[in-house]
Amino acid sequence: MPIQWFPGHMASARKKAADAMAAIDVVIEVTDARLPEASSNPMIGELRRFRNRPCLKLLNKADLADPAATQAWMDFYNRQPGVKAVAISAKNPSDAARVPALCRQLAPHRDDGTKPLRMMIMGIPNVGKSTLMNALLKRKVAKVGDEPAVTKHQQTLDLGPGMTLTDTPGMMWPKIDYDSDGYMLAASHAIGRNAVIDEEVATFLGGILLERYPALIAARYRIDPAQLDGPALLEAVGRRRGCLVKGGGLDLEKAALILLQDYRDGVLGRISLETPESRARMIAVADAARAEASAGDQASPDDGEE
Repeated sequence: MPIQWFPGHMASARKKAADAMAAIDVVIEVTDARLPEASSNPMIGELRRFRNRPCLKLLNKADLADPAATQAWMDFYNRQPGVKAVAISAKNPSDAARVPALCRQLAPHRDDGTKPLRMMIMGIPNVGKSTLMNALLKRKVAKVGDEPAVTKHQQTLDLGPGMTLTDTPGMMWPKIDYDSDGYMLAASHAIGRNAVIDEEVATFLGGILLERYPALIAARYRIDPAQLDGPALLEAVGRRRGCLVKGGGLDLEKAALILLQDYRDGVLGRISLETPESRARMIAVADAARAEASAGDQASPDDGEE
């Protein structure tokens, strides 16, 4: 199921962010540590490379992610030019407090005291930008909520002597190239429920959990994950949690919401939905399937051809 979710205010947010980037020194891109690349808006990379701006890439919610996968992603990003990757939990004040110094390392020309260090926070919805903004400023200036697209307007604030911070609304991009990315984003609540079918998202999530974290599934739901697939896991969770409709049938939508919420809240354990290696495999398989489909279309004779 292709998932597309691009609320109207995001097009305006992109233009304003592009304009503002001309006057900033460092881009702080916040991603979800559980799916760092799927939660990285390609438009942000395009904008900052066009302006030749360095990037502090924050893998937020690292306390919910698999530590080994997070380390692999940091190694992956830190090999890229102009990028410094750090794992944080924006809810941890000491993690947030490290950010200005890390930005100064990326913009040493601002250490002369003549002009302020100008930083801009960017990222997709619901990755924790507002939580980070509030932690950095030590007061509530941005609304926080477990819903995508909470921040709607761009704002610039002073962050102590010689520093300014611009907060931008969460920006999605118009077309998600890979279905797996859409499912991962939906599972992590970066995409609103109005754009997805919860059962399909939970089935996708269940497949990843069974493949990579079966012990966590067994511990949480007291079920044997062996021989289960995504749909069967959803049914098993529904039976274990008593998700029934009138007549005794399973309420799979309720079971899906239980599985999704358990993942989002971290009660299943520390889980990452992708690694650099798994993402490379996913892209290779998807691109090969597209190439095969395209070749098949070109080889098919036109209707009515003799």
